[in-house]
Parts: sequence; structure tokens; C-alpha cells
Amino acid sequence: MTTIAAIATPPGTGGIGIIKISGPDALKIANAVFRSKAECRDRKRVENSFYECKDGKRVENSFYECRDRKRVENSFYNTDAESGKRQSHHLYHGCIADDADNRIIDEVLLTLMFAPHSYTREDVAEIQAHSGPAVLRAILELVLKKGAVLAEPGEFTKRAYLNGRIDLTQAEAVMDIVAAKTEKSLEIAAAQIRGGMKKHIESVRDDLIGILTETEAAIDFPEDAGETLNADAITEILENRVIRQLKVLLSQYENARFLREGLSVLIAGKPNVGKSSLMNCLLQKDRAIVTPVPGTTRDIIEETLNIRGIPVILTDTAGLHESRDPVEILGIKKTREGICQADLILFMVDSSEPLTATDEAVYESIRHKKLILLANKSDLRPDNFKLDIPDSWGKIPLVNISALYERGLDELKDLIAEAAGCFHTESPLIPNLRHKSALERSFEAVSAAADAIKASMPFELVSIDLQEAIDALGEIIGITVKPDVLDQIFSRFCIGK
Repeated sequence: MTTIAAIATPPGTGGIGIIKISGPDALKIANAVFRSKAECRDRKRVENSFYECKDGKRVENSFYECRDRKRVENSFYNTDAESGKRQSHHLYHGCIADDADNRIIDEVLLTLMFAPHSYTREDVAEIQAHSGPAVLRAILELVLKKGAVLAEPGEFTKRAYLNGRIDLTQAEAVMDIVAAKTEKSLEIAAAQIRGGMKKHIESVRDDLIGILTETEAAIDFPEDAGETLNADAITEILENRVIRQLKVLLSQYENARFLREGLSVLIAGKPNVGKSSLMNCLLQKDRAIVTPVPGTTRDIIEETLNIRGIPVILTDTAGLHESRDPVEILGIKKTREGICQADLILFMVDSSEPLTATDEAVYESIRHKKLILLANKSDLRPDNFKLDIPDSWGKIPLVNISALYERGLDELKDLIAEAAGCFHTESPLIPNLRHKSALERSFEAVSAAADAIKASMPFELVSIDLQEAIDALGEIIGITVKPDVLDQIFSRFCIGK
């Protein structure tokens, strides 16, 4: 097993930057680059010492050099003159020094975590330096020069999984915590990393393994099948426990996936009704270009924001209308593609004028989606004005807004949250898309097994369905997952996590 290293903090300047080292040689490599506070002080003395130079030549074996050499030879497991025996999960103050050119790179704190009591269950060393591209890159290059190799994306978490510290759902939750944009998203990720999903899946899986054991016993000893296999009891477990729990997990994905992935909300309407102005209002920044000229927006513009605790992916689009402009036609095509993928459409009209044939054409193209009707430019009409909505549009939730003066935005946010209300769930155990796929396969296999038992089909066929269901659940927690799936999961991680 190689020893890996990477910068574990985001790029840029800041107070602290961390270089993480994990593997069998982690402590040895850290020992080769770290110097205690006293060693750093002595190194400075050597650099400016009377003993260092005599007639322009370095005096070998000076007092400071001898003392430094002895200290350099000390390993982490030997007694250090200043700190004593270094221990796991303690901080040590010192510096990172490059012996090749007798240079101190930075003053740092060093943390040692001896296996198996570390994130990866390997020996781990973390160097906390000042954060800046130059200093962190210099320390990392020195660590790599001493024998470490650069970690791949997600490799630290992958090692934690492979070494049995966490299961696959917990590994995925690490990424979910990093990507969480709202408190609810964080709550879901925290529940996963505590092993909530793992416990639930293991409970269902254990029931199936117990039934499979009885089924295989009936296959091996058919003469005793009547005594060892109670078909009614097994059907009861499959239908009222296993299938019911799988249905609950699948419904939680459908009801709350947006808390993990974000609710896709698209603003649609004819040109120049104020779509880009609304986006800028909701984001509280000038993200989209706004001009009086129709057709200014030619491309899809996406931003993420938090609305009433719901992560929302807000999309501004080109106005839908007939056009001969080739660039505008491409923008309209992208708008139609975005409509197909959106969870919710904010259908905006200009309420300062009567609805037009273009407005009705826009409605026809989005009527199959979940809609909120926005009557914009309400500041240009009387207070008692009522928009004349065609009966064919049905009962669409309506909000009177003024994107220019930021009126009606609170009501709009409430409606967006209400539209997403069906996605809420009390349980923080929300499967992701990979989990959902495996749960569906397990559900289908369990249903087939229950039907086969009811139809008194051969136990061999029942056992095949049960094994398929067990394997599908094993994929979720990583028991039966394929290597290419693992690579795909961890490739989404950043380097250093």
C-alpha cells in the first residue's frame, strides 16, 4: 500500500491550510520534514552563527550542528528533548524544513494519528500551515519528494471504506456534507454519516438472509420442507416488513430528493416580461443582464439559492417566441430542453398589458409541468386590477409581483416552498439516485419471490429472487459493489478528501 498525500483545504489564501498524509510511511515522511520548535530555533542560530563560518568556510560539527544532527536522527517514537515521546492525537508546534537547501518553509502545527485510530485506519499525519498556494505547494512537493504519492480524488475516504471504518453510504455522505447548501441537506447527510441508512438496509437485508437460509434448507432437505419452511409466515415477512420498508425508502427518495439534489426551478415567458430582473432580485445580485431590448437573454443562466430551507437551482431562460435570429433560436431550443428537466416552472407574464397569443403559446408548451403564474410589472397597473386568465389555463397559483421594486417576493418564496412541500419528509434517511436504483431492483426481486411462494413455485426459483434482492441491498452499503462503481463514486470527490 502506498502512502498518499494531498492538500486537504480549498485553494486560495486563508488562515490555515492542511496537508494530509496517510499510509504506512506517513509518520516516517512527516518525521523527515518536521522540526520541533527548538530545532527550528537552533536551525536559525546555525544560519547566523559565528561557528558557521570561519574564513568563509563552514565549520563542521559545530555545537549547534551536533545538537541539530542528534535531533534530526530522533524518530517520532524516540524521546524528544522538548516534548517527550510524541503521541497520537496531539498537536506539536514546529516548522517544516527542507534539508536539501537548509530552508525553513513555514511554522506549522503537526497532528499524528496512529493506526487504526484515524480517518483511514492507517497512520495519518496532518500538517497545519499558513494557507496560501505557494507555501502549501512547497510543503506538498517536499512531502512527495520524501516518498509519498499524490492522492487521487476521494482516495482518503475510499481507504476509510476499504479499511472497514465506514460503509459506502457513509462515504457518500461525506461528499453530501461538503456539498450541503441548506440545514435540511446537512441534516440528511449527517444522518447518513452516522450510519442511519446502513442500519436500515442491514435490517431489511437480515430479514431476507433469514428467509433465504430457510428456503435453501428446504431445497437441501425437501422431505423436511413442511417442517422447516412456513410459506405463510415467510410471505407475511416479505409483504408486511421487507416490501413495506422498501416502499418507504423509495417514497422518501421521490418525496425529498430535492433536499439533496436541489429543486430545479425555471423562469419561462415571452421576451421582455422581466425574467432576468426576477432572477437578479431573488439572488440579490446582478447575475443576468437586463435591458429594455427583447431577446437580451440568449443562453441558460443557472444559480443556486436557499428558499425557505430548500436548495433551489434557479434558471433564467431565453424568451419563448417565433424568431429568425439563429443565435436566439439556439437559446429558445435550450429553453425548451430546460423545461423538460425542470421540477417547477415560474410562468411570467406582463400584467401591465393584456395577455397575448405569445403568452398562450408559452403556456401550451409548459402546461404539463408544475406551474406558478407570475403577474409581473404590477407597479404599472391599478391596485384593483385583475388579470384576465383564460379558463383553459385552469387553477394555477398566482402571485402579483414587481421584479423592479421587489414586490411580492415573499409570497413567491412561500409558494415555491409550498410547491416543494410534497417533497418534504420527516425521516432524514433519503436515498440518493444510486440507492434508488438498487432499492428498485431489490423491491422487484422481493415481490417476485413473494409471488412465487404464493404460487407454490419451486424453492430454487424463490431462492434466486431472494439472492438478487440481497445482492442489490449489498450494493448500497458496499458489500457487493463492483470496482467500476466504486471508482465512479469516489471520482466525484475533491482531492484531499
